[in-house]
Parts: sequence; C-alpha cells; structure tokens
Amino acid sequence: MALLLLLVVGAVSLAVWEPLTASAPPAPVYKPADVRIARDTFGVPHIFGKTDADVAYGVAYAHAEDDFSTLQEVLAMTRGRAGAMLGEDGAKVDYAAALLDIRATTARDWPRLPEDVKKLFTAYAAGLNHYADKHPGEVRLSGLFPVTGEDVVAGFVLRSPFFFGLDSVLGSLVGDTPIGREGGPELDATGKLVPRELTPVGTDPADNGSNGMAVAPARSTDGATRLVSNSHQPWTGGVAWYELVVHSEEGWDFAGANFPGSPYPFLGHNKYLGWTNTVNRPDLIDVYRLALDDAGKNYRFDGKWLPLEEKRIWLKVKFGPFVLPVPRTIWRSVHGPVIKNAKGAFAIRYAGQDQANMVTQYYRLNKAKNFAEWRAAMAGQGVPATNFIYADAAGNIGMFYNAMFPDRPAGYNWRGILPGDTSADVWMKTLPFDRVPALVNPRSGYVMNANNTPWVAAGPGDELDAAAFSPLLGIEDDMTNRASRLIDLFEASGQIDEARLKAIKYDTSYAKTGYAKAWIDRILALDVKGDPALVEAQRLLGKWDWNLDGKGHGDALALMLLRPANGSHYQRRAEPDPLTTLKEVVAHLQDHFAGLDPKLGTVLRLRHGEGSNRIDLPLDGGNDTIRASTLWDEEPDGRLKVRHGDSFIMFVTWDRAGRVRSESIQPFGAATTRPESPHYNDQAPLFVAHKLKPVLFDPAALKASGARFYRP
Repeated sequence: MALLLLLVVGAVSLAVWEPLTASAPPAPVYKPADVRIARDTFGVPHIFGKTDADVAYGVAYAHAEDDFSTLQEVLAMTRGRAGAMLGEDGAKVDYAAALLDIRATTARDWPRLPEDVKKLFTAYAAGLNHYADKHPGEVRLSGLFPVTGEDVVAGFVLRSPFFFGLDSVLGSLVGDTPIGREGGPELDATGKLVPRELTPVGTDPADNGSNGMAVAPARSTDGATRLVSNSHQPWTGGVAWYELVVHSEEGWDFAGANFPGSPYPFLGHNKYLGWTNTVNRPDLIDVYRLALDDAGKNYRFDGKWLPLEEKRIWLKVKFGPFVLPVPRTIWRSVHGPVIKNAKGAFAIRYAGQDQANMVTQYYRLNKAKNFAEWRAAMAGQGVPATNFIYADAAGNIGMFYNAMFPDRPAGYNWRGILPGDTSADVWMKTLPFDRVPALVNPRSGYVMNANNTPWVAAGPGDELDAAAFSPLLGIEDDMTNRASRLIDLFEASGQIDEARLKAIKYDTSYAKTGYAKAWIDRILALDVKGDPALVEAQRLLGKWDWNLDGKGHGDALALMLLRPANGSHYQRRAEPDPLTTLKEVVAHLQDHFAGLDPKLGTVLRLRHGEGSNRIDLPLDGGNDTIRASTLWDEEPDGRLKVRHGDSFIMFVTWDRAGRVRSESIQPFGAATTRPESPHYNDQAPLFVAHKLKPVLFDPAALKASGARFYRP
C-alpha cells in the first residue's frame, strides 16, 4: 500500500512538475536586415541597424551579452515562472502578475498596438532568442525560450504600477497590515483635511528616488542648454540601469539607459532633445471594501448581487532542487483585482490599469524631434506616473508632473477605504495630460525635481499654485533635503557653467531645515549624562558641519543617524525613538571601528565582486543628499556596502548652435554580472571620484576611438 501511495504521489507530482508542464510559444519570425554592435572603450554598446527593428534586435543581443541572467529573471516574471527560478520571492511576483491579469491585458492590447511598435518588440524578442540559441548553457530555466514580443510587453504592464506603490498596497492587503498610501493630504467626504495617520508604506524609502535638473541658455554662462539625469536605482537587478546608444537609418538616434527587458532607452537624449525622470508620489490607487454574501461568492453592487470572479492558480515555486506547485485563489470584481484577508474582501483600482500604451509612448518620445512632438507623445498617456524633466536644443526646459490622474467625483474620502457597493465612486477614465502640473521655461532659468512636491520646481516666484489643482489628484506636498539644497544652490550660483552644475550635482550637504534639523535637535536634547559614549556622540554631532563629504569629523555618525529620520519623513510615518537610534549607531561604530569618528569613506563603501575582480572603494554622500548613497547592507566587518543611490548619471549639453554632447557614468560597469569582463567594474574608480566619461554619440567619433564592431 505504501509503495502504491508513493507511486500515485509521484505520478501527480510529475503531472504538474513545472519543467515538464512549462512550454514556450512559437518563436517570433524576424530576420534582421543589417545589425552591427560597437563596443566603446568602456564596453557600452552602440547598436546600428538599417531599421528601428534591427536596432531593437541588436539591443537585446548586446544586453544579453552583458547581463543575460537578469534578463531571464525579467522574462520569467512575464510568464508566471519567477517562482520556478527564484523561489518564494519570485512566486510573490507571479501571484501579482496573475492577480493583475497582465496576460489578459497583453492578449487584448497586443493586436491593437501600432505596427511599428509590434515590429520593434518582435525584433527585440528575436534578438533574445538568438542569444539563447547560441548560448544554451546560460539558459537558467527550461522552456523559457523562445519568447515573443507580447511577452516583453507583458513585462511593462506588470512593472509600471510598482513605480507608484501598487506592490506596497498589494503586500499590505495580503498581509492584513495598515495600508500606507502615497499622495497628498487626506480629505473627508466634505473636502476637509483629515489628520494623517502615520503608517508604513511597505517599501524602503530609498526605493523611490532621483534628481533631475535643467538649465536654460539665459542662465548659462555660454548660452548652452543643459540637462542632468541623476536617477537613484538599485545597482543590480531588474530595475538597474543599462547604458546604450542606438542609431537607425530610419532616424532613431538616442543615447541613454534602459531597464532589462526594454528595446529602447527610458531616458537620455537624441540630437534635438532629452529628458530624465524622477519618481513622483500621487495617489493613483483606490481600495474598495466589498459587501459579500454569506457564502462569499457574490458582492453587492448598485443594489444587485454580482458573482465574484474566481480563479484557481498554481504558483510554481522552487524549493531547493525541486519546483513544486502551490495553489492559490485569485478574485476580481468590476473594480479590479480583489484580495481577501481577515478584515474582508478588498478590490483595487489603479492608474493605467489593464492597458499597455506605455510601450508606444516611450518609443514615440525616443523619436521626437522637437518640443511639440515630444509633448504630443506625452499626451498619449501610457506611462502612469513619474516626473519628466525636459530640455532641448532650442533652449526649452520644463518639469512635468506626469500622472494618469483618475477622474474622481467629489464626495468621497479617496484616501480612505471606499464603499464597494456603488458605481458612483468607480471612476472610468483618467484626466488629460493638460491637467498635470507643469512648469515650462520659468523666469529663474532652471527647473529641478528631487522627489519633492511639484509646486516647487524652480526659484522663488516661479512656484506653481497648488490651489489651482484639485485635492482629488492626491499630489504630494512635502520636500526632500535634496530639493531644498538644489534650490539653495541654484539661487546662490548666479550664471551657471558646466563646472558649477557638476558641483551642484555632487553636493553632499544637508540643509539646516526641515526634518533633518528637527531630528538632530532631538538627539542633541537627549539627557545622556550617565553614558560617556553617548555624551561623546552628542559632542561630535553638535560640531558636525552638515556635510557628508568625508572630510570632516562626525560624518559617519551623522550618516547613520540621519537615515532612519529620512525614512520616516519620506514614508510619512512616525519617527523612530532618538535614544534607541543613537544607542544602536554608537554601538555599531564602537564594535567595528573602535571609536565614534572613523572616516566616512572607511565606513561607506562601493564593493562589488569577489577575488581578483573585487573592488572596495570609499564613497561619500548620504540617504538624502544630492550625491546619493541611499541604501546599504551592513557587512560582517561593519562596513556599509551601498547597493542603491546615484546610479546612471548623464550630463547633456546643447551648445549655442544646437550641437549636442554628453557625458555619463555608472557605479560598476557595462557588464555587472560578468566577472570575467574587463567592463565588470571599470567605471567604479571614476564614479567614486565624481568623474564622468564621454558618450560617443557621434558615430564618427565612435569609429575614430577604435571601437570594436561586430555582428550578432
């Protein structure tokens, strides 16, 4: 009997065993006409093609050469197979993909996409498949290839809403924890302000960041227009920047960076214009409490009982050497995805829900030749959120608080849990692009954003009028230290040249205002007379120069003390206890550095690789300084290994005649998962020294540099 039972269990397991049940769709049919890849001195790929689609094919192949491992993780997510590759963490993504029904969205929207967009994504998928065919030993999951253009689009649909906090809301509902919400002040049904309840958003504050700035010709010493892209992203993984330059005979010329799984750059510049992005935090997510019947199968809506859509899914999860099926149930109502927990059933509605238009918008932005074309692409409203900081060869600059704002009716507390039994609060459309806050060509001659409120985007007198925008938009009203410092530095700078703009970008100071000043004051006011180490810490902190440049005393102490304060400020949650925080930081410094005042660069490190490929270099900056060292891991030796902060940095200049040139840098190199590559860490020494490398955007300059050309 035991043997029979074992055979039955084995048969069932084999029947649902992931590697046997997984299958890939037919390979996309695409034969490139002509694709060439050139690698510059730092290994950055420059892709040349007869058509835009040829270029996309080359983008995929070049990126796979440098980071095929991460590309496969992204592709596995689009197929609901991340759990099979990454275990429980990947299974959470698979659950989200099933809950949001991303494959239904792409199945519906793929045929509707413009033909040139579909061709671009089909070619990109073909480039990935070509690399997989040539390097079968690198394929991490059987049945993952071939992939299709629709698979790649599904990745956009899945990841876009996570940039404005949907993952946090899903996690809170699944875990039955308080729902932290992005956006501005909470209003009751009459429009009155509701006191803010400080609850965690569910993600680290540094997961959302970046600086962007642009300077107009009138503010420049040489009449140039300048753009600074200073994104803060993880340094490895699925949302780490990958630098590239593209050239097509169909007129697509662009230098910038993308994320794994994209056929084009998300930010950067072409000959005529450029932009960068910073994360914004509008309230784009609404949660509804459903009224279920006793059986939990139906919900009340407009006086009727409607069936709650129910679907059984099997998450394929890797446990050690095995991949086993784990059952889950997902639900859906007319509002959107539904999650059940101990408190009831909650439906979610969010900006950009069930649409894939962002893939068209990014492509059109890449090919825009002037401000009017660029704004027309923005008006397509496919990208649900993120600020755009813009500049062009004609001297225009601007800051656009891009968001797909739900067209919400008045009379509800949109920051709270909404009633789910009426159609009156179920919005069906979003507001047009001309309703978003924007500041174009201000008198101060510059624009900036550092994840702060859009009302402050330039100098005094150029503020946007918050009262001109409905509070139902849920726009944030807070400042960051980075934003305060940028305004101070621009206002103190007079006419700005290239050197001054770089000094502004690499600023490492805290303003003696806002949350940072209040937090330091609280620590200095503590009564610690009975503990000599804490007294010494207060003395150091009291004399600290408010600059994390690594040159003064107390920098390491201030760095570690300020991070939790910034976290609570950015996430809008209660401050940590100052005495507990002080004790923890003092203990860490004493245990690992035999004192409270080690050099900042001794503590804060850029570390990557192992053995002969390992680098271990000093860093500066902090959690909310313009030069950002945002997130770190504590290493066994007590050092803080930074993994998130200043990532892809690009300086773009259009001279008085409209000619463009640019410089860039990354923390590691072009091939961050290839230890054997000479470009695994070759940019790191420049990065820590605040230096940049030239972007050889002009093909003639690239060729003259001795770049290596080849065909994939």
